[in-house]
Amino acid sequence: MELDGKVAIVTGSGRGLGLAYAQELARQGAAVVVNDVDADAAAAAVASIESAGGRAVAVVAPVGPTETARQLVQTAVDTYGGLDILVTNAGVLRDTVLWKMSDDDFDTVIGIHLRGTFTCVREAATYMRENGVAGRIICIGSPTGQRGNFGQTNYAAAKSGIVGMVRTWALELKRANIAVNAVIPVAATAMTATVPYFAAAVEAEAKGEPMPAFFRHDLGFGTSDDVAGLIAYLASDAAAGVSGQAIGVGGDRLQLWSHPEPVHTAYHDGGWTFQSLAAEFPAFIEGNQQSVGEKFPPLPDDLQR
Repeated sequence: MELDGKVAIVTGSGRGLGLAYAQELARQGAAVVVNDVDADAAAAAVASIESAGGRAVAVVAPVGPTETARQLVQTAVDTYGGLDILVTNAGVLRDTVLWKMSDDDFDTVIGIHLRGTFTCVREAATYMRENGVAGRIICIGSPTGQRGNFGQTNYAAAKSGIVGMVRTWALELKRANIAVNAVIPVAATAMTATVPYFAAAVEAEAKGEPMPAFFRHDLGFGTSDDVAGLIAYLASDAAAGVSGQAIGVGGDRLQLWSHPEPVHTAYHDGGWTFQSLAAEFPAFIEGNQQSVGEKFPPLPDDLQR
């Protein structure tokens, strides 16, 4: 097996995408530290891995505090003798428009997604560097962090921040041979289950039927298991030369997201004053203004609900 002898931590792995990641890493041979705030979900996740012949142990604790990050790494070392792989997946949603978003709505999402990623990666990277481990760190982003989304100020800030940290960590950890990447998943989750546009896909998955090709191919929208293969690949020795990347996956589609680059440049001798901008900016921006948010094609008639 590709990950035989490796040890992995997957945060937020009691259910959903995180559970699929943990199960696939175990299927490929890794021993897995499962993490969730729900003790029953964590126990069920461990049981599902063990019943399939894998090895797993649970840490029931909220991601965010440094103490949790230390507990996760120490559990991996004490139980399985080391740590090779970290997948930071834990997160919550507190969706609402800007003018209705409370401080707690913002702080909760930032604390779990962004701070939780930072504290867990810091602890794991410290262990890997001190012990000469050529580790793999995989941080979970979102299309919202790449494009923005209505009602998700907090989530967009956290997920775009995660990708920014990944690029920085890829630079800082290169000499230690630790690869750091972001994965941008597109899959049926509790959040997408409430969106009418995805109803036909969600209904198909609930019935155990294949999702319509429109969703899998055209939208790159699939199941949690469709994402898990990329997680395991990036955790393997085969992906040793891949670092600092944001890679999208979902359904039948694989994407490489570009790093932000200037799309248009202009110069004005002496610098840009209000007057020079007023005269030249309309021509500068025309045809170059960038879009925001996801743009979905119309649903085919047979998939309308």
